[in-house]
Amino acid sequence: MESRLNAYETAPNAMKALYALGGYVEKSSLELPLQMLLSYRVSQLNGCAFCLDMHSKDLRAQGETEQRLYGLDAWHDAPYYSARERAALAWAEALTTLRPGHVPDGVYEEARLQFSDVELVDLTLAVVTINGYNRVNIAFRTPAGDYQPGQYSRA
Repeated sequence: MESRLNAYETAPNAMKALYALGGYVEKSSLELPLQMLLSYRVSQLNGCAFCLDMHSKDLRAQGETEQRLYGLDAWHDAPYYSARERAALAWAEALTTLRPGHVPDGVYEEARLQFSDVELVDLTLAVVTINGYNRVNIAFRTPAGDYQPGQYSRA
């Protein structure tokens, strides 16, 4: 598939808003490994090849196991995700795939058991952010494959 345009180069000022949100999330109350895992899962749900390439490489570089990456699509049945990760993944899926009835009460209640009020807001903004990046990259067909781990790190 051929790239349509590079939104990051074409409209850098427009993208600053998304960067700012991403910067907030990165420094938020959520642990970075959880943020990265959520970004990978949401990118799976949205089918964003660029983000899947990027987040899988960054996760591996940060020490994430192949088993957990390969099993993420079936996290409901895989034993190697914590209760906190499961609650975050369920929340991310509910927000990404909004269905009639919106976010189920059970998903909200499970998230409330694992996250403080501030963390739940931060978790929501993390999901909003990766969904935004996914939609930009999908819309403009950002090519996947050339990303190097840490390439866009703010550190």
